[in-house]
Amino acid sequence: QVQLVESGGGLVQAGDSLRLSCAASERTFSRYLMGWFRQAPEKEREFVAAISWSGGITYYADSVKGRFTISRDNAKNMVYLQMNSLKPDDTAVYSCAANLEGHAIRIGSGYTYWGQGTQVTVSS
Repeated sequence: QVQLVESGGGLVQAGDSLRLSCAASERTFSRYLMGWFRQAPEKEREFVAAISWSGGITYYADSVKGRFTISRDNAKNMVYLQMNSLKPDDTAVYSCAANLEGHAIRIGSGYTYWGQGTQVTVSS
């Protein structure tokens, strides 16, 4: 079982940047497609970004495209989400997740392992 631990959240102002990190417990992590999802209060969880096992292919939600960048370092068992030009609408709990099959990339049910999440709050 892969354990995932997020870090890097916080309170920032609109226009600021944050980098979220996700640490995986096992080296098998490098075989998995990894994703970031977010959930705001009273809203459904939504897909943010994903990255293939090699890092060669990335996927983004339209709402973050051009502002967020997902990356990974398989040697360190880490996945990152660089978030620039943050907006109040980006306020949410951000969670990383592991997708074992590489299917249903934009859907939460496609992911097997989840972290606990890290809070990102963007003030206007």
